Amino acid sequence: MEKIIGKYETIFVINPEYTEEATKALIEKFTGIITNNGGTIDSIDEWGKRKLAYPIEDLTEGYYVLVNFAAEKAVPAELDRVYNITDGILRSIIVALEK
Repeated sequence: MEKIIGKYETIFVINPEYTEEATKALIEKFTGIITNNGGTIDSIDEWGKRKLAYPIEDLTEGYYVLVNFAAEKAVPAELDRVYNITDGILRSIIVALEK
């Protein structure tokens, strides 16, 4: 059976109080989930610290990361599951890009 590959983009916001090493470790963790499940990373764009639209957990800033990737349909679901159980992730979203 043929594997159906889709293109996705995800943005996640990391707690700005994390050290640079901890932030890099989280980024590697999430990109690793994509590549270990057969996906490919198209681009990683670290936007850095930016002001949040509204306070989250009493924080007014967050470290934003945008990742564009191609993967099977199950990979975004696994990525979302890991986002939800990982400390330090303030918000995340995964969007399927149109063909």
